[in-house]
Amino acid sequence: MIKGMISVVVCTYNQEQTIGRTLDAILRQQCHVPYEIVIGEDCSTDGTRTICQQYAQRHPDKIRLICNEQNKGLIDNYFDCLLTCQGEYIADCAGDDFWTDAQKLEKEVCVMERHPEVTMVITNWQYYDERTKDTTPSQQRHHKPITPGRELLKDIITQYNMSVFHLCTALYRNEVFRQAYEEDTALFRGKSRCSEDMQIAFTMALHGEIAYLPDITLNYSIGRETISYSADDAKQFWFVRKNTELIHDLSSKHHIDIGDFYQERIFALGMHAFRAHQPRLYQETLACEADWNVKRTVKNQILFFVMSHEWLWKIGLMVRLVVVSVKRVCR
Repeated sequence: MIKGMISVVVCTYNQEQTIGRTLDAILRQQCHVPYEIVIGEDCSTDGTRTICQQYAQRHPDKIRLICNEQNKGLIDNYFDCLLTCQGEYIADCAGDDFWTDAQKLEKEVCVMERHPEVTMVITNWQYYDERTKDTTPSQQRHHKPITPGRELLKDIITQYNMSVFHLCTALYRNEVFRQAYEEDTALFRGKSRCSEDMQIAFTMALHGEIAYLPDITLNYSIGRETISYSADDAKQFWFVRKNTELIHDLSSKHHIDIGDFYQERIFALGMHAFRAHQPRLYQETLACEADWNVKRTVKNQILFFVMSHEWLWKIGLMVRLVVVSVKRVCR
C-alpha cells in the first residue's frame, strides 16, 4: 500500500458506448497526490476491451488493465480489482457513469488528510438520462460535514432517508476495507451477494466517521438496464431478494432495528412475483417472509390471496394491463 496514493477502480462489461467517457473524466482529475486507474474488463463481447487497451497503451503511467479470461460478474470482478489496489485511498466509477468535477479527488483527499478519523467522504450527485442527456437532482439528503458513522448505519441499509451515499462519489480508506475483508470475506463476496456498495459503505460507517461534500461530482447513468434495475420482474425479484438478504445479515449481526422495512420488502417481492406471473417466485416470497419472521400486513394478505388462486391472479394481471394502457393513452 502506497501512502498518499489513490486507486480508482473501474469495472466494466459491454460498455463500449460509455467506457471512454468514464476514463476521460477520471484522467481529467487534478489532484496533488498521485492516482492510478485499475480497470477490470470482464470479458466483454463488444468493443469494450479494445477501447480499454487503447487507453492503457496511451496512459501506461496511470492505467493498470486487468483483462479477465472468463466473465466473473460484478462482485468478483470488483473485489479482485480492489485487492490489487496499491493506494491508501480507494475511489471507483462504474463504466457507464462519469465524474463531472475535475477537483473531485482533490477535495476528498484533502478532507481525509485533515481528518484521520474519517473513513469515507461522499458527495452529492445527479441522474443523467442517456436518451435525452437531461440531468435531474438526486434529492441527496444533506448531511452534516462530518457525521459519526454509527448514526448512519440504519439509513445505509434501508435507504429510507434518500441517497445516504453513492459509492461512485466516494473516497474511502483501503486499510479499513482490507481489515474488514480479512475478518469476514463472505460479507463482501458471498455467493448470494448482488452488490458491492452497501457492504463497503456500512463497513466505513462502522469503523469511523463519514464526511459529506455538497458538490455534485457524478452523473449517474439511467435509461438502460443495469444490475440493480431491470424491466424484467423475474430478474428484479432476485436482485431485491439478494439485496434484502444482505440487509438482514447486517441488521441481525449488529442488532439494528429497521422496523417495518421487511414488510415493505416482502410486498415488493410479492409484486415482482405477481407481475412476472411465476408461482415459484410467489413460493420464494412466502419462504422469505417466514425466514425473516415478518408479520403479514393487510396489503400483503390481499396480494397473497390473489396469487394463491390462479384465476384471480390472471384477472389481476388483466386489470393491471388495462390500467397501464389507460395511463399511456392519458399521457
